[in-house]
Amino acid sequence: MVSSTHQSESSPRVDLSRQFLLAMPGMVSGDLANTVIYVCEHTEHGALGLVINRPTDLTVGDLLQRIDLKLSLEIGPVGAAPVFFGGPVQTDRGFVLHVPRGEYNSSIVLGDDVALTTSRDVLQDVADGHGPAQILVTLGYAGWGSGQLEDELARNAWLNVVASNDILFNVSAEDRYDAALAQLGIKSSMLTSHSGHA
Repeated sequence: MVSSTHQSESSPRVDLSRQFLLAMPGMVSGDLANTVIYVCEHTEHGALGLVINRPTDLTVGDLLQRIDLKLSLEIGPVGAAPVFFGGPVQTDRGFVLHVPRGEYNSSIVLGDDVALTTSRDVLQDVADGHGPAQILVTLGYAGWGSGQLEDELARNAWLNVVASNDILFNVSAEDRYDAALAQLGIKSSMLTSHSGHA
């Protein structure tokens, strides 16, 4: 665990912003089983993250056309990239993780030149062929209320590790879980579904 730099007077609070959460086998079920989640924000009020290893059948090009954006011939391979299932909350809403940050109407700066943008202007740039160099698009997000993620961590439902832009943007979706585990020196074969401990 990484101690937060934002500490209260009573006790330090863990801040998992800009970390990956790895669902422990047998401990996380339903929509979030076997997922890698990039935590965008984690405060005393709760947490918001995006699943980054569950591609859908929808491509970025399909999504842009669905929202009536005309695709430029310059869009390149990003048009064929998958849109990801970001989580079970607001699955009709798009979220774009991207490098570089750029200047968009509704962005949260996440460090290391990564931003999370929810406004349409970033997708307009992508459609026009001059969007951010690296993007990951999701529909929906994973959310936790105040204290909920901390409780799940205490029950060993998740492993956490500092996020890597390389895993986020360059590693294939099916390899992201193992790549994030490798940062902890763990192989997935070492995990069991009977215990939350590696």
